[in-house]
Amino acid sequence: MAFEGFELSQVEVPEASLRVRHGGSGPPLLLLHGYPETGAMWGAVAGDLAKDFTVVCPDLRGYGGSTKPPTTSDHETSSKRAMARDAVALMAEFGFDRFAVAGHDRGGRVAYRLALDHPDAVTKVSILDIIPTGEVWARADRRFALGYWHWSFLAQPHPFPETLIGADPEAFFFSTSFGGILRAFDPEAFKEYARAARRPDVIHAMCEDYRAGATYDRELDMADRKAGKKIACPVQVLWGARGALAAWYDTLAIWREWADDVQGQAVDCGHFIPEEKPAETLALLKAFFS
Repeated sequence: MAFEGFELSQVEVPEASLRVRHGGSGPPLLLLHGYPETGAMWGAVAGDLAKDFTVVCPDLRGYGGSTKPPTTSDHETSSKRAMARDAVALMAEFGFDRFAVAGHDRGGRVAYRLALDHPDAVTKVSILDIIPTGEVWARADRRFALGYWHWSFLAQPHPFPETLIGADPEAFFFSTSFGGILRAFDPEAFKEYARAARRPDVIHAMCEDYRAGATYDRELDMADRKAGKKIACPVQVLWGARGALAAWYDTLAIWREWADDVQGQAVDCGHFIPEEKPAETLALLKAFFS
C-alpha cells in the first residue's frame, strides 16, 4: 500500500502551509512532485525508500492541499526560488538542516534551484526528466511548441488560461497526450490530482507556476549561467527513454554545464518515471543516495 506507515499532516512554514506525508527513519530525503500532481506521485517508491531514509513528501505551494501563494506582478511568489525557501523551512521543522532531495518535473526545477540557492543544505540532488528552465526556453523550437505547448499556454496572462481550463479541468489536465496517462496509475492518487485540479485556486496557482517559469525562473537561470554558478553537490539525472528529453536534448551534456559531478541515465519509459517504472526508479535512487 502506498505510504504505509506515513503520517499526513499540515506543516506551517513562514510563507505557506504545506500538506506533507512523512515516514521512515535514517538520513533525510525530500521528494518533490511535478505538474499536475501532488506528493502522492511518490506512492509507489516512498514506502521502500522509508526503510532506509526519513522521507518527506510535501505538496508544493499552490498544489494539492498546500496553501496558494499571493499573486504578484513578477510571479516571484510562485517561483522555484520561493518553493525552495519552503523546502528548507519544511526540513528544518523536521529537524534537518542538511538533506538529500529528488524532484520530478516541476519538483526537479525546485530541486536544482534549492541546490543553487542553498548549497549548504543539499547533500545530493536527483533530477527527473527535465533540463534547466532557462535552457528549455533558449532551445524552444517547433518540436517544443507542439509537444510541450502547455508551457506557453499556461504562462499566458490571467485570466485567459484559467477561464478556458475552468470550463473542463479534467479534460484539460487528464485527457491530453501529456496528462492522460495519469489515469493509468494509482487510482487513489489520481482522485487526489483530479480533486485538486477542479479548484479554481489550484488552476490559478499552476498557471502562476508556469508564468514564473517563463519569466522569473528563466531570468534567474540565465543570470546564474552568466555568472558561472554551478551546483556544488553530486547530481543524478534520470530521463524517460521514450520521452521528450531523449528525443530533443543531450541531457547529460546540458547538466554537466550546470554541475561538475553529474551521473545519470535514461529509463525505459515516458515522462512520469516513478509511476511508470517504480522498481527501476527505486533502485536508481537508492544506489545514488545510499
